[in-house]
Amino acid sequence: MKPTITRAGATAKKKKGLVIVNTGDGKGKTTAALGVALRACGYGMKVIMLQFFKGKWKYGELRSAPKLETFEIHPMGQGFTWESKDIRIDKAMVRDAWQAAKEKILSGKYDIVILDEINYALSYDFLPVEDVVDFLRNKPQMLHVILTGRDAKPEIVEIADLVTEMREVKHPFQQGISAQKGIEF
Repeated sequence: MKPTITRAGATAKKKKGLVIVNTGDGKGKTTAALGVALRACGYGMKVIMLQFFKGKWKYGELRSAPKLETFEIHPMGQGFTWESKDIRIDKAMVRDAWQAAKEKILSGKYDIVILDEINYALSYDFLPVEDVVDFLRNKPQMLHVILTGRDAKPEIVEIADLVTEMREVKHPFQQGISAQKGIEF
């Protein structure tokens, strides 16, 4: 096996499916996961994104996904909890989304599974973090899993191979500029 040159000039020979976490208060967590999906599709890899809260909004990635032969996206929720009329329904939908995620992870059909906004579900205690951690520790060896959302639990950060924290420095909303098509949605 040919060694891979890494950041500091050191060599790495080991390969494995990574657990990747995109978290933090800044914009770009889902967008970064979509960037990985786009890159992977370029190599013919099969990617699925399960969205734990998004559901009733129509946004750009839903329009783009069908144009990529090896990418699927499945909104599994009804919107964010601040829009909820019954939190019990939201919790049930999150549990259903997690069940679907486990099935997709174990299916052998995908190279990358993106669990969009699962960190919110964990931080709201809609799912037991121990269940997610235990499952991810035993995922298929070469499968990459990306978890997005603010407030990643320490247990998730601990088992991850790569954690990126998006930090907001400046946002157009602070200047009274509303969310714009193609940029935020």
